[in-house]
Amino acid sequence: MVSLLTLAWIYFRIGLIFVGGGYVLIPLLNHIMVEQYRWLTLRQFLDGLALSQLTPGPLAMLATFTGFRSGGFLGGLVATVFIFMPCVVLMLIIGRNYTRLKNIDMIRNTLDGLLPAVVGLVAAAACNLGASSLAGVRDYIILAAGFAMFKWTRVSPMLVILGAGLAGLLLD
Repeated sequence: MVSLLTLAWIYFRIGLIFVGGGYVLIPLLNHIMVEQYRWLTLRQFLDGLALSQLTPGPLAMLATFTGFRSGGFLGGLVATVFIFMPCVVLMLIIGRNYTRLKNIDMIRNTLDGLLPAVVGLVAAAACNLGASSLAGVRDYIILAAGFAMFKWTRVSPMLVILGAGLAGLLLD
């Protein structure tokens, strides 16, 4: 059982770099949860990631899941609160001063520099997840179908996820 203080500190630090959306954090979460602390196996991490896609705030739900697995109900609560705390405080500060801050070149240039790195991190996460979860032709067909549907149609991502689960069930 992990101490609640340890969970709070880990998820607070993760929350500090929650820039660009949750998918940027997949490599970091995998490193912390699977490799460093061994709270989850790679299979459990991938299952938790897949299940979390069915909920609002998917990677925050993964934090709740991991916190619960490593510290029970209170662990899940602490992980959830502390992963959101930094961004809530930051948004309260930025929200009050947005009009003034958006015109500062240094801030605008910094944010413009973050965007390509975020795209790179998401691409790296996709490669890592693909390498560890794509095992056969069926998986690549489901991957291609999901990509095509998400990229070139207006089908809800929820329907793509549910369809992929159904395809996995039927094509096994």
